[in-house]
Amino acid sequence: MQTLTIDFIMSLDGYGAAEGWPGWWGMESPEYLEWLASDPAKDSPLLMGATTYRLMSRFAADETEGVESLNDVQKYVFSSSLEEPLHWANSTLVRSDAVEFVRGLKETSDRPLRTLGSVSLCRSLLEAGLADRYRVVVFPVITGATGQDRIFDGYPDVRLELVEERTFDHRTQLLEYIPTVLDGPPGA
Repeated sequence: MQTLTIDFIMSLDGYGAAEGWPGWWGMESPEYLEWLASDPAKDSPLLMGATTYRLMSRFAADETEGVESLNDVQKYVFSSSLEEPLHWANSTLVRSDAVEFVRGLKETSDRPLRTLGSVSLCRSLLEAGLADRYRVVVFPVITGATGQDRIFDGYPDVRLELVEERTFDHRTQLLEYIPTVLDGPPGA
């Protein structure tokens, strides 16, 4: 069975995006972009929802640095609002239940899986016990006034065991955890 890594980038205050800020909050440092290009998981199939697909396919069409490498990667897009054909190369529209689809994909895929953004999809996969790793890259910005897409709202309680950490260019932090969904606070 393949693993599933939930991947997020976020501001320090837990937002996945912010109104008026550029991608990566304008802090896509050379060291971070080099890591993205050399990440062993870079060719793993991507799972995403419609909102993330719209944003990232637009970045790909604009040839945004760091996104062009995703063109050749298999992408599974979970949506009831998008229509076929999807125009971003190697994108498959999935209209069936995401949890059941991913459960089957974990059993049949020849590669580990990962997500790209997609807050509610990731929450569903985590709650279903399908997430094996949780990887977050924290950018050193606070977007309290303009932040959008709060990542952890509506999440269950989750214990995280840190298994990897790294700092890029003395500012951006990568944190990778093994998640365990809890029934409630420990000792309750």
